[in-house]
Amino acid sequence: MHVFDTSIVEHIEIKMIRPSQFSIRDKFNDYQEVESLISSIKEHGLLQPILIRPYQNNFEIVAGHRRFYACKSLRWRHIPCKIREMNDKQAFEIQLTENIQRKSMSVLEEAEAFRKYVQDLGWGGVTELAKKIGKSEEYVSHRIQLLKLPQDIKEKIMLNKLSVSQALELTTLSSGNILQFADHIIENELTVRQIREVKSVFSKKGLSGDDLELIANENINLKNIKTLKITKKTTLALKITLARIDSIIEEVQLNFEPEQSTDVISFLMDMRLKIHSLIDDTIRFKNIKINKTTKHLKG
Repeated sequence: MHVFDTSIVEHIEIKMIRPSQFSIRDKFNDYQEVESLISSIKEHGLLQPILIRPYQNNFEIVAGHRRFYACKSLRWRHIPCKIREMNDKQAFEIQLTENIQRKSMSVLEEAEAFRKYVQDLGWGGVTELAKKIGKSEEYVSHRIQLLKLPQDIKEKIMLNKLSVSQALELTTLSSGNILQFADHIIENELTVRQIREVKSVFSKKGLSGDDLELIANENINLKNIKTLKITKKTTLALKITLARIDSIIEEVQLNFEPEQSTDVISFLMDMRLKIHSLIDDTIRFKNIKINKTTKHLKG
């Protein structure tokens, strides 16, 4: 069924328009963005009218707050507006969807808006909201989970020191462990997989937050452990190569005349010695890494 757009476009006096009662963005960030928008409007004019709705004998902004503040800063008396009748829920959904599509909201601003819709205002569950904004249910629920984290952790997210995926791994930890764990993640640049490995050790050993350093030492050297795994793979690859060289030597001995095979076998034996040397180097490198890790743990 086709839905007709019943909105109209008019120039409305700025003093008759008020900001949305559902603020979903940080005003300070908005103020910074308005500065660049003012320059654009000065040069090109307002290319797209703001969306407003009738509200308490005046009008309320649904979408276009930055454009509104920019025009107000330029001392415009009137501003082009698209006027549409809608209820609170519809206005909130449009405002939220527009900001998500423009990627103009921070992770935590999204989280606060999602919680307001689902929990504070009770307009629908995670499933309904996800459909309205074109995101997955997991996306919405994960954002809301971030709000459980302490303020210090939220600040690290805002400063991009912690990614959303890293921060989500912290939501299952007790408050006594979480700050120390977060610092450890940042300091060691742990991946989600590595974080889960540390958490696994943490839960199995039943240690307190004070023992996180011990766990960190045991896992460190998650980077060293990865190096050890690579050295094992390298040793295996070299041993496979050695076995293939031996097979080729055997083939030469079976199919070449003695006077023809001497130079070839000599060459292959030389290659064999070099591969043995590479295996020794790899084992030596691995032992150095093990010794360093052991010293670190004892220290």
